[in-house]
Amino acid sequence: MGTFVRFFKSVDGVLLGAVLAISCAGLFTMSSFQGNDSYFMKQGIWILLSLGVFLGASMFEYRFLKQTRIVLIIYAVLLLVLSLLFVLGHVSKGAGSWFNVGGIAFPPSDLMKLGLIIVLAKYFSRRHVEIANIRHIIVSGVYALIPFVLVVLQPDFGSAMVLFFIWLGLVFVSGISWKHLLFVGAIGVAVFLLAWNFAFKPYQKARIVNFFNPLQDIRGTGYNAYQSTIAVGSGGLLGKGVGYGTQSRLNFLPEHKTDFIFAAYAEEWGFVGSVLLLIFFLIVFVKLALYAFVADSTFEALFTYGVMIWIMTHVVINVGMNIGIMPITGIPLPFMSYGGSHLLAEYLALGMVAGMRKYSRSGHKYQMNNEFVGLE
Repeated sequence: MGTFVRFFKSVDGVLLGAVLAISCAGLFTMSSFQGNDSYFMKQGIWILLSLGVFLGASMFEYRFLKQTRIVLIIYAVLLLVLSLLFVLGHVSKGAGSWFNVGGIAFPPSDLMKLGLIIVLAKYFSRRHVEIANIRHIIVSGVYALIPFVLVVLQPDFGSAMVLFFIWLGLVFVSGISWKHLLFVGAIGVAVFLLAWNFAFKPYQKARIVNFFNPLQDIRGTGYNAYQSTIAVGSGGLLGKGVGYGTQSRLNFLPEHKTDFIFAAYAEEWGFVGSVLLLIFFLIVFVKLALYAFVADSTFEALFTYGVMIWIMTHVVINVGMNIGIMPITGIPLPFMSYGGSHLLAEYLALGMVAGMRKYSRSGHKYQMNNEFVGLE
């Protein structure tokens, strides 16, 4: 009985309700798609499985993640799995970003994002007070750079961007001086130039170039962005209604169940529905920020901030590319896009946050401390 009491105490009904509302919004949108594939049923099963993962993960305590040996093992295993993609990965649309197991595609980059958050939270949990020392920015950058390069070489530019912003966001949370910010910016420019010349495929370069003028080639590289903005704009104030989104139903809008689920949703639910959806995301972000504020230690706080940065980066990039203000990168909208791997990873991350919340210092002001031994 005591276990169940602790379990229910750790689950925030408001946070879980907001997440499930977002998932249901995607589910209702998929119910209107035509074709032989039962997206609605498949996604419903994935949501139920992910909910089970969330509830299971919330029952554990995660103080063991403060042990350097365990964190390094997790990091090394995830890097190994990423490396195996070059040998065993399934190639689709020019990218070998998935393992295909029994017809189910599994991209390990989703778990790598969570693993990087654990590593950086561990590293900065002691060294945040020394973050002004450029050495710690460089060392933490190396931890992020290795998976970043492996993901870029797949190539999966979208996931690589998320890894970069997770690192950058946690550096900001830990504290950084303005002179070092310029240094980080210079590194970012250098990495981008190297990737542009040696890593990016022609279609990826075309997407970036198309970002500055998406209408220059609406029959080619700008087609997705053009159709997406049409779908969002045609929704008007209140939308066309569930099942009446012509852009997705008539297949004018590519990838309307994954990358462009927001555009498909906006066409059917309109501006009011889109604002309501973004409010649910805002609730998730606010809740995570509050959890970090009252976390038991620096590690739990940084981990929670890392999860918030991860989800926020996905939302900003995905919604941005759906409304035509960011390049097409091919990353899903959290809790909403079709697919099981990203749902499982996202619900797992929130479940871990809920598990850490069991021993948070509720009602006490969060103070950074350096009581834990970080990675050397």
